[in-house]
Amino acid sequence: MTRIAFIGLGNMGGGMAANLAKAGHDVRAFDLSAEALARAEAAGCLVADSAAAAADGAEAVVTMLPAGRHVAEVYETIFAGLPAGALLIDCSTIDVATSRAVAEAAQARGLAAVDAPVSGGIAAATAGTLTFMVGGSEDAFARSQPVLAAMGKAVIHAGANGAGQAAKICNNMILGATMIATCEAFALADKLGLDAQAFYDIASVSSGQSWSMTSYCPVPGVGPTTPADKDYQGGFATALMLKDLRLAMAAAKDAGADVPMGSRAAERYEAFAAAGNEGLDFSAIIRSL
Repeated sequence: MTRIAFIGLGNMGGGMAANLAKAGHDVRAFDLSAEALARAEAAGCLVADSAAAAADGAEAVVTMLPAGRHVAEVYETIFAGLPAGALLIDCSTIDVATSRAVAEAAQARGLAAVDAPVSGGIAAATAGTLTFMVGGSEDAFARSQPVLAAMGKAVIHAGANGAGQAAKICNNMILGATMIATCEAFALADKLGLDAQAFYDIASVSSGQSWSMTSYCPVPGVGPTTPADKDYQGGFATALMLKDLRLAMAAAKDAGADVPMGSRAAERYEAFAAAGNEGLDFSAIIRSL
């Protein structure tokens, strides 16, 4: 059993913390939401009244926070109470530069740190079937594996600190662009008089196949059950897809990378979100076509 502080109990973090407690770890949880804390307590976590209190004496700290500035602020708050050699695992999706900076700050204090953003969404967070993309040293990665394995089905070492974040934003840039292309294809098929199910049956076993089509079809009643079958409620919110695309665009600018398809996808999601669709699943962008 490992004493773990878990900070950030939102839609993703709540399920992740519950799975750590289910696996037998001593989980001390903190969030600004009283409701989130109540759910964590019901799931077997001990609740704390601050991030510092949760982290005090912890062997490992897992953070799941909205943005890089939140991670940096929490780390500065908890550093003093951590024992030497404690492991920091940031599962937030944040910019690469901040991820590397907070890892360096942790290491300068004798702590170990990895960035471990996730893929899989709320359902996978609850079920404990997330995929973790991990950036950090070989030793820190090895130490993080037992903790991450309690929350996911795959734990993959991407490279040095920041590599996990790089993998996440590159992956989600692909997802954002392919979802739009998938939506365009279904919209075009409809305008050409092609039945959606017939098109799915053909494309899903042909060269046009993608995860956006066969695992997350944006058309209601076609393929496996997805947010499209629930009026685009739940799933992966448009606001979150846009956040990841913005991170990808910022990283591309810093790296001098040419990403025209990713850039166009970001523009389309900017417009879709601005039209009041931030809370809808990102596949709802088919409505704009």
